Amino acid sequence: MKYNLKNDVIFKAFFSRKGNEVFLIDFLEALLEVKIETIKIEQEVDLGRFSPQEKAGSLDIQAVLNDGIVVDIEMQVDDRHNIVARTMFYAAKQITRMTPKGEEYENIKKVIMINILNYELFPFENYITKTINVMDEHREYVVIDGVEWYFIELPKFRRSRPDMDNKVNQWLAVIDDVDKELIEMAESKNQLLRKVKAEFVELSGDEETRRLEELKDKWERDYKSGISYARKEGKKENSIEIAKEMLKNKIDIDLIIKCTGLTQEEIEQIKQE
Repeated sequence: MKYNLKNDVIFKAFFSRKGNEVFLIDFLEALLEVKIETIKIEQEVDLGRFSPQEKAGSLDIQAVLNDGIVVDIEMQVDDRHNIVARTMFYAAKQITRMTPKGEEYENIKKVIMINILNYELFPFENYITKTINVMDEHREYVVIDGVEWYFIELPKFRRSRPDMDNKVNQWLAVIDDVDKELIEMAESKNQLLRKVKAEFVELSGDEETRRLEELKDKWERDYKSGISYARKEGKKENSIEIAKEMLKNKIDIDLIIKCTGLTQEEIEQIKQE
């Protein structure tokens, strides 16, 4: 199995691992354009707390920067058509979790949600999108700055001919792990990135990481199998309803079989019911 940072288990294991804070700081300083004096990873990968049912919401990275700014980073490989709703929900959860009971509203800490996507989301070529909340008729006026969202679309990055003097692009080349020439350029310009591969070797030999990957893979297969089954069942239920209507109208059974895909035995059973 090829390990890289697009694997969400490896992504979290890598960036949340004790001693790897320097990697996360380097990436976040480049993306957010701020100097990070302190960083606290809220939760390392923990096999004991991992359950396949909770996988969809358990593999993001949560960190607290400087004056209490909360950063949540998620890698999402497959498009499940819910990332915008998910990240809005997670932002609300972060605000609630990080705000003590009775805290004044003006003391609520800023939340930054970073979504790295291995698919395309927006209908334009910008591969890094930052959201701001502005007034409808006065778009120069930012009215809500307590939450920021970043969406990074890796397929667009690949097409962009990125400036490799830009540190964000250096990191994206390594995270994407597709263009060897870009990776070599990134590593030549940022010595820290040369250490990433060595960390992968260590992670690939880590029993907990392998077990997490196995559980995650099983969850994905079970999820897809469940969706497929639900679709088949839904389609069959629809066919049964059509068959019932056709029987009411005394339509020939051979035609019902042809239209619905049901067997003669199934149609006979429907007649009896």
